[in-house]
Amino acid sequence: MRRTLIAAAVSAAMLFPVLGVAKTFKWASQGDILTLDPHSQNEGLNIAANLWVYDPLVRYNEKFEVSPALATSWEQINPSLWRFKLREGVKFHDGTPFTADDVVFSIKRAMAPSSQFKSYTAGIKDVKAIDPLTVEIATDGPNPVLLRQLPVLGMMSKAWSEKNGTTSPQDFNKKEESYSARNAMGTGPYKLKSREVDIKTVYEENTDWWGKPTKTGNVTEIIYTPIKQNATRTAALLSGEVDFVLDPAAQDLDRLRQQVKVIDGNEYRTIYLGLDVKSPELKYSNIKGKNPLADVRVREALYRAIDIEAIKKSVMRGLSLPTGTMIAPQVNGYTKELGQRVPYDLEKAKALLKEAGYDNNFEVTLDCPNNRYINDEAICQAIVSMWAKVGVKAKLNAMPRATFFPKVGNNDTSIYLFGWGVPTYDAYYSLEALIHSKGEGANGSFNYGNYSNPKVDKLIDTIKTETDDAKRTAMIHEALAIFAKDFGAIPLHDQIIPWAMKKNVTALHRADNRPVVEWITID
Repeated sequence: MRRTLIAAAVSAAMLFPVLGVAKTFKWASQGDILTLDPHSQNEGLNIAANLWVYDPLVRYNEKFEVSPALATSWEQINPSLWRFKLREGVKFHDGTPFTADDVVFSIKRAMAPSSQFKSYTAGIKDVKAIDPLTVEIATDGPNPVLLRQLPVLGMMSKAWSEKNGTTSPQDFNKKEESYSARNAMGTGPYKLKSREVDIKTVYEENTDWWGKPTKTGNVTEIIYTPIKQNATRTAALLSGEVDFVLDPAAQDLDRLRQQVKVIDGNEYRTIYLGLDVKSPELKYSNIKGKNPLADVRVREALYRAIDIEAIKKSVMRGLSLPTGTMIAPQVNGYTKELGQRVPYDLEKAKALLKEAGYDNNFEVTLDCPNNRYINDEAICQAIVSMWAKVGVKAKLNAMPRATFFPKVGNNDTSIYLFGWGVPTYDAYYSLEALIHSKGEGANGSFNYGNYSNPKVDKLIDTIKTETDDAKRTAMIHEALAIFAKDFGAIPLHDQIIPWAMKKNVTALHRADNRPVVEWITID
């Protein structure tokens, strides 16, 4: 049956008053933007920065409803074919026109082997230009979440990419250098002005942006500065050196609440421990000739040995929601039952390890970023101490995110701390990337522990195209329950994110932890 979905116009309601005065927005967080290539590194801060330059076909409004962007309307021609009408008169930052050919190029580029954005093109079979302002996307069967895959998929200029030898995404895991990693040119609200890696990145307003008539903020320049040290970030905000801190230190929040503005909100990101469950022998362990993590009893023991409430209280200062599943409460498919954790039980953990033959003789390395998630290194330090109580000697290997992500992305790890957000707000995004066996496209693309269960794979493959909501949700629950029973990973908590800013800054907190600068006002 033909089903037509025509997008509504962008809401004319103003989120904030536009003051009409040019303002510079100076902000900071603990790590630098990793790459300016919009299809290379699928990571929160990176996506936020690249969406200032590269517009998607559709975007989320303040209520996380899908709204028009470079596409003004869309319709579903049949269950496996979508047609998008593009906005007229849009120009790239270099003055060249945006057309359907750029959309075809960008989506196919995001599907390339070196792209980490394959989760956002999952289910897309083909894309073609019908005319300069019409694009059709063909899918492998019905795709119930296609529209929610597109808001983070930035559109690039085909001509610019060809001219600069960057038709394929930068391979970040191989530490590849490319023109698109340090240069950017899109249709978005801001233009890249200058880039000094690990020092400062500056953007200036695109005065010809198609969305300027409905822009609700007054920021005309963005200056982003990575500041690794917690105390230094806090001092920079209190002194007025920066206007906004994305990740204020938990230990400084009481003081910050008294002197600046702090707004809190739940993030849709789950923090978990990934485990190498497949290798015949762990790369970083004293056990040779076999893999202790291949034994479900060992995985359960490591889970039970973690006192998550102690981490919530002492490490996170209350800024966490302990969980037993791989998706946050905002995500379709979540239930309170799935979110219940296996109880903390040191004696049970010791018994399981003894039964598995690893009584006080298992040593392993825990890889951890030290500038990506809230108190990431401190979480890992706490876990190392907790595992020691059951006889597991874990060596903490903490490193900057620029080093960490390629390391785990190349499966050079035994146990690692990771965080996973869900931009589509649907569990399939996590099931496909984190839990499905490694395969083609997005299947298992972030499953660095190489978990594999044929029954779970079959469920995920069916979820991909199932349009009956009740059946689909039941399968999501079953897949997550099997993964939990297998202890395929160790979920820890969902983050609660505070944003700290000067009192004259007005920003809308978002569950994706991405400041939308065109909505921000500075008095």
